[in-house]
This record gives sequence, structure tokens and C-alpha cells, in this order.
Amino acid sequence: MKQNLVALLAGALFGLGLGMSQMIDRDRVLGFLDVTGVWDPTLLFVLGGAVTVTVIAFRFVLRLPHPLVADKFHLPTTKAIDARLITGAALFGVGWGIAGYCPGPSVTALVMGIWNPVLFLAALIAGSLAYKRYSALAKPGQG
Repeated sequence: MKQNLVALLAGALFGLGLGMSQMIDRDRVLGFLDVTGVWDPTLLFVLGGAVTVTVIAFRFVLRLPHPLVADKFHLPTTKAIDARLITGAALFGVGWGIAGYCPGPSVTALVMGIWNPVLFLAALIAGSLAYKRYSALAKPGQG
């Protein structure tokens, strides 16, 4: 129950930050990604703020023996940069560049009452299900 409450509060704080920073405005995001046209650098400050807070906070948080509401930290163990990672990152970037959304901001943008985030999330779910099916077929016995 504590984990769910903390997740809800963290998600609400994240969503509030996305809204205040205008990351849910696809035109703002697309303007940031348009480096050859009329570039909008304002989201660079959002990125800088997020990275700064993370670098400082993680130095303290990871010194704890475990998270406040969990038994252990769940950190990635794989450090390999392989074709699967690069392909996934490229597809994510292309999708972000076309739609102007990534998963977190698209969920937050649902409150705007427009269809763009709904369509994006439908495509995201369809792509995730297609990958799950493909990976199960590609590696029999796994998935």
C-alpha cells in the first residue's frame, strides 16, 4: 500500500512538472526538436533541471541501504550497448519527433481533452504488443 501511495504521489508530481514545463504541449516539443528551423530552446532548461536534480539526489539516495518503501533498489545490471538498444532508442526518437510526445507527457496530456495523446497512446500500446508478439516468436520458449 505504501509503494502504491508513493508511486501515485511521484506520478502526480511528475505530471505537474510536465504540465508546468509545457512538456505536454506537442508544439513546444516539436519546436525544440526542430533544430534546423525555428528552434525553441526552452525545454533545454527542463532537461538541465531534471539532470541536475537527479545527479545530486542520486548521490544521497543510493547511499541508503534500501528505498524507503521497498526491500531493495532495482537498478539496471546490463551495461551492453547492442543493436537492440540502439534500434529501440532510434524508434523512440523517431516516434517522439513525429508525434511530439513520449509516454509520460502523453498520459499527462490526456487532461487537455484533445485526440493527439489518445492516438499516440493507442499507437504506443499497439507497438508494444507487436514487439511482445515478435519477440516471443523470435525466441521460442521465452516471452
